[in-house]
Amino acid sequence: MTLLAFKQKLYTTLESHYPKTELDSFFKLILEDILELSKIDFALNPNMEVSGDSISKINKILNGLSQHQPIQHLIGFTEFMDLKLEVNQHVLIPRPETEELILWILNDFSKTISPNILDIGTGSGCIPIALSKKLENAKVSTIDVSNKAIETAKRNATYNKADVQFLHQDILATEKLTATYDVIVSNPPYVRNLEKVEIEKNVLDYEPHLALFVADDDPLIFYKKIAELALISLKPNGALYYEINQYLGKETVELLQNIGFKNIELKKDVFGNHRMIKASV
Repeated sequence: MTLLAFKQKLYTTLESHYPKTELDSFFKLILEDILELSKIDFALNPNMEVSGDSISKINKILNGLSQHQPIQHLIGFTEFMDLKLEVNQHVLIPRPETEELILWILNDFSKTISPNILDIGTGSGCIPIALSKKLENAKVSTIDVSNKAIETAKRNATYNKADVQFLHQDILATEKLTATYDVIVSNPPYVRNLEKVEIEKNVLDYEPHLALFVADDDPLIFYKKIAELALISLKPNGALYYEINQYLGKETVELLQNIGFKNIELKKDVFGNHRMIKASV
């Protein structure tokens, strides 16, 4: 099979499942990460033969994509803020809005000497690893209730040479944090069950519901608990950062105000949705 034949097979096999823009993205990812070629290589030599081993890998990926498995699971990793992160069924695939949240923190604390940072809800480790790599001398800890998530995040920290302390802990059962922090950050579960109809099949069927969904009648349960802990565990001039449900921005602000936070900033992502909050006393 040539590169051109592979491309034609990809589009023919998947055109009824995905828009062309997504097919273009799939082709680029497989070209780069499975065949270790660039789009320029393809343009210059579309009739290059693909090896038998690579054909087997490609066919397996195409079969998975036809079943709406995430491309990141099929190739085994994703790229996030110049990091290469393993992702699997135990962790969420990092989203672009999470990069925006991290950039907000980096902008606010780039001049702080050795900031002490706590991330709550480790997942793939994308937040604590990025902060550890990009904030010089930061002391970064992270909490997750899932052992499988922590195992994945530890591998990612090792691969990316990031110094992160991992804690297996249920934040909802935590009565007090063990230190004080300059930054507490969390991207907790926030999707209500009533919003499942909006979720793509590749997310709904293959990403961990534990990290995604909350009950319709108490959608801010994690935000409330974390804010209560943060109120007494943030250092002077420290700040709490959340990624939030875009439909619950007003409610999240009011929750933080009722708990005792006074300086609250609700921020939109690049798509114009309220997806981030910063709060301090």
